[in-house]
Amino acid sequence: MKANWSYPTHMRFGAGRISELGEACEAAGILRPLFVTDEGLAELPMTRITIAACKASGLGVEVFSDVRTNPTEENVLAGVEAYHSGDHDGVIAFGGGSALDAGKSIAFLHGQTRPIWDFEDVGDWWTRANAGTISRVIAVPTTAGTGSEVGRAAVITDEVRHVKKIIFHPLMMPVTVIADPELTVGLPPHLTAGAGMDALAHCLEAWCSPAFHPMSAGIALEGARLVKDALPRAFANGSDLDARSDMLVAASMGAVAFQKGLGAIHALSHPVGALYNTHHGTTNAVFMPYVLQFNRPAIEEKMTRFAAYLGIEGGFDGVLAWVLELRRELGVPHTLAGLGVDGSQTDLIATMAVEDPSAGGNPVKLTADGARVILQMALTGEM
Repeated sequence: MKANWSYPTHMRFGAGRISELGEACEAAGILRPLFVTDEGLAELPMTRITIAACKASGLGVEVFSDVRTNPTEENVLAGVEAYHSGDHDGVIAFGGGSALDAGKSIAFLHGQTRPIWDFEDVGDWWTRANAGTISRVIAVPTTAGTGSEVGRAAVITDEVRHVKKIIFHPLMMPVTVIADPELTVGLPPHLTAGAGMDALAHCLEAWCSPAFHPMSAGIALEGARLVKDALPRAFANGSDLDARSDMLVAASMGAVAFQKGLGAIHALSHPVGALYNTHHGTTNAVFMPYVLQFNRPAIEEKMTRFAAYLGIEGGFDGVLAWVLELRRELGVPHTLAGLGVDGSQTDLIATMAVEDPSAGGNPVKLTADGARVILQMALTGEM
């Protein structure tokens, strides 16, 4: 399977297309890219081969890999310093959501005079930026979950306040995506599961959002169907290239779909991740059935249509049972205790969840009391 897409940006999809990275950089006018990845990926053979190929094509590439699992302001500022010291003219963001978000943030922030938090996704704060200094990004996802490769925002952790914040600007969208499923083949099963459940959470919450966006709704449905069919196969056999391909597509589709909105799954996962440094996709997976149950009065009819399209019998109950079984099959913990999360910060998490930008898309208005109800379910495992 190979294709060239331009929705929402130019995408070079297909096995082996990482070989086109040098050409994509030149087409974007990038001659001295900063190659942003994480420490683990930086040492892998596929990464070293990719960097060597870039150098062989004449690119003045240097590597920055000081990126945490949940990237922080400190990571971004260190990347900005590396960008300036190397006199770079663009970014290759290579990796999972953390590396992609960090790379996009570095390309955005290096020419700004304000601190990064002045560009949080609040109102029209993005207009504060000097758009003329934002560098171009080539995004190369190596996981199938966040869909950050087709996003205009990045999630960065504020370590001072222990909160995840969304940094937004329309020009943070990568100019080109190289989506090569061969790069995801080596992803371990537990990360395949966590990333895949993140993609499902994006599709599921976008579908449930009450906002009017029929295009995103349709993309959400098909993305969820791809996850249903492909994720168990990719988890069971990481070398199944067809399953890996479908998951890579589903991840991008989920990120496009959530233009329609997210909800309480993400609103709760963000503070838990900021406070306990948990894996974002796995945290979403833990919260998923409890949020579905909480939202049931507002989404039952939608879940009937969702179930019909995915070939699930039983409407809402069938979808809930499928989610629970999928989590079990993928080894996702049934409760937050499996992520090392206890109930000591329930009130703080509930308050942070209500303030999270994702909360506004929840089909049932999320209050602090409601967030505590969901947290209690996720802590006890009782619905």
